[in-house]
Amino acid sequence: MAKPSIVIIGGGLAGLINAIVLSKADFEVTLIERKKYPFNRVCGEYVSNEVLPFLNRLGVFPLLMGAAEINTLKVTSVNGNMLNQKLDLGGFGISRFKLDYLLYQKALACGTKFMLQTKVNEVLFKDEKFYIALADEQPLQADLVIGSFGKRSNIDQKLNRPFFYQRSPYLGVKYHIKTQFPRNLIQLDNFEGGYCGISKIEDDLYCLCYLTKNSQLKKHGSIPEMEKMVLHKNHHLKHVFENSDFVWPKPETINEISFNPKSTITNHIIMSGDSAGMITPLCGNGMAMAIHSASLLSKCIIKHTALGISPAIRATLEEEYTQLWQQNFAHRLFIGRSIQGLFGSNTLSNIAVAVLGKLPQLSSFLIAKTHGNSF
Repeated sequence: MAKPSIVIIGGGLAGLINAIVLSKADFEVTLIERKKYPFNRVCGEYVSNEVLPFLNRLGVFPLLMGAAEINTLKVTSVNGNMLNQKLDLGGFGISRFKLDYLLYQKALACGTKFMLQTKVNEVLFKDEKFYIALADEQPLQADLVIGSFGKRSNIDQKLNRPFFYQRSPYLGVKYHIKTQFPRNLIQLDNFEGGYCGISKIEDDLYCLCYLTKNSQLKKHGSIPEMEKMVLHKNHHLKHVFENSDFVWPKPETINEISFNPKSTITNHIIMSGDSAGMITPLCGNGMAMAIHSASLLSKCIIKHTALGISPAIRATLEEEYTQLWQQNFAHRLFIGRSIQGLFGSNTLSNIAVAVLGKLPQLSSFLIAKTHGNSF
């Protein structure tokens, strides 16, 4: 039997990492992406150092590409309480515009075939083959399909994934700014209904990305008015907004962000990255989780299908990957959802920041529980 052909749907971090690792292992890999690189995504753009050794082994060196080294966390509440905490593992800041493009170039060099500016309409599995219907191209066939289509996609709806029909109240908003701010700090500022992360990325840029509730936008009518009436009540955040140059004419946004549990396998499509599950942005390591999940999946595929695919091999692959995903991420996601419950409310966040600020060991414990080990 020959190695299976693989189609990856979605070219974010998980999709690109899968493409690189599997192409290096001489699999026939096609990656389908709706946009054309490079482009921006709604993302906090902070990456836990747990993935740095793995990226370096792939020949990807973010720190040599200008990524900022980050080792300190600051959390503020609306009433002025502050938590300052050293990050034992630390991380780095780099834009998705730059990192995704770097990984795209690496995947190309490894032999991945790309279909850019291409939309997937539907994926069917029949008689041990996948049939991928495309909007403006001839349909594709593949032996394996990896779903890395992100937080929320039309494909989720086509697959009748339950989370898609559970309305989410969350809206994500992201800017790139130029400002005076510590280069080694990631700061999380709370406000009513959400929180905002600010951290250094490459060049002279900082990422400002916040999560809020759709009800706040509906109440105030526009993003600028919502920011003025809600976010600016935290004076730390107001200072950043009033003393920064906003690079883009308008922000990147994404609606209906869901942190509900998701399945790792749907109709034999193997989910990777945000398609398999998302940690709350408050925990600051969603990018690392996407990279780590892709590493686990690629290793499983190489281990089980190097000599071909069969129903029995497919079942073993799906079972092992699901178990590994649960072992590595299920507890982290649960802790993340629990921590998020303490923030986004003025009263609760004031209390949480005050208590955690006096208990640095507890803060370190919670940070460790939402991050993994280097691999």
